[in-house]
Amino acid sequence: MLKMKDILDEKDKRLRQISKEVTFPLSKEDLKHIDEMEEYLVNSQIEERAEKYDLRPGMGLSAVQIGVLKRYLVIVHDTEEGFISYIVINPKMTSNSEEMIYVEGGEGCLSINRDIEGIVPRYARVTIEGFDLDGNPIRIRAREELAVAFQHELDHLDGKLFYDRIDPKNPYKNQEKYRAI
Repeated sequence: MLKMKDILDEKDKRLRQISKEVTFPLSKEDLKHIDEMEEYLVNSQIEERAEKYDLRPGMGLSAVQIGVLKRYLVIVHDTEEGFISYIVINPKMTSNSEEMIYVEGGEGCLSINRDIEGIVPRYARVTIEGFDLDGNPIRIRAREELAVAFQHELDHLDGKLFYDRIDPKNPYKNQEKYRAI
């Protein structure tokens, strides 16, 4: 099982590298990483398990965050119906809304162990295309919190961290132009 110590810290230079496309079929090692990422995200969102295993709650992980420079991500969304897992191989954002939003309490990241002030402008709605574990094409339409999670993880695959999108001179710049969620 993945623990916090297995997730790269922002000081690790690998987080600034661009991840490589994945070829199919996926290796046993990649499948194992994906299972571990999904398991971490589920456990981290269940309070008793998060406490028991000392896990920081998280909604998404990209492979680079566990030191694997490959283009895949896992997002586990806690809904009223239960957890929904999104596993996307070679993801791309193929469309987005004009409307911009930001997370009112600020974005967090399992690789960043400090508070960072400011707003991170994100699209309110996005379409993500990629492949499932078997190499079949998939398309996901996401909005609000889920759209933010996909954009955050896609940034990781391109070597970006969320605070790169915050204006260092004016962390709340253009806040009035975006809707808080």
